[in-house]
Amino acid sequence: MPNIKVIIPAYNEEGSIGLVIRDIPDLVNEIIVVSNNSTDHTEKVASEAGATVLTESRKGYGYACLKAMEYISKQNEQTDIIVFLDGDYSDYPEELTKIVEPIIKEDIDFVVGARVKSFREPGSMTFPQIFGNWLSTSLMRLFFRSKFTDLGPFRAIKYNKLLSLNMEDKTYGWTVEMQLKALKQKLSYREIPVQYRNRIGVSKVSGTVKGAIFAGIKILGWILKYSFK
Repeated sequence: MPNIKVIIPAYNEEGSIGLVIRDIPDLVNEIIVVSNNSTDHTEKVASEAGATVLTESRKGYGYACLKAMEYISKQNEQTDIIVFLDGDYSDYPEELTKIVEPIIKEDIDFVVGARVKSFREPGSMTFPQIFGNWLSTSLMRLFFRSKFTDLGPFRAIKYNKLLSLNMEDKTYGWTVEMQLKALKQKLSYREIPVQYRNRIGVSKVSGTVKGAIFAGIKILGWILKYSFK
């Protein structure tokens, strides 16, 4: 079996992080929770649930992901697949098995969990999220002939392919940067429909006007950068 590691950026998710870790399938070798300057008991709950806990004081989804990747790079073992998962319990961690299946069985490089409408709990995605996904994926189809329909954060990628992307975004643009670079490098990819429910707690991005605006600007900025590169 491949060595699979899960990266979970988390900012003040003490009410949900234990549930997320509990529901991750046993085929995962290590769960890495990166506390992104949390001020609650996220770190304590995650550690007691069995996760490796790292801390990143600089706020930003990308900063947290890069912290975990730095940690993995220093390990004396081969890592095969990286799974990214949010810590708010909006995704169904048990669906990780079907996220990694195309990589294991079909040698696909990159898999995105698509939050299709028929599988979404009412209210689980805000209007800015829905519109932003539609606009971003429409532009990717226009400029890159992409087949992506979502920027879903629940995703899996071969570790060596992830390294080849040279990820750099520190905040809101992490997911779209990964998809754009995967397209540019012609990685094989697939979307797998996943369930999506209302998160526990308040979203730090879509739950605020400021967060939604900055996320939108960052995502469109990456798309325009790569469209004219």
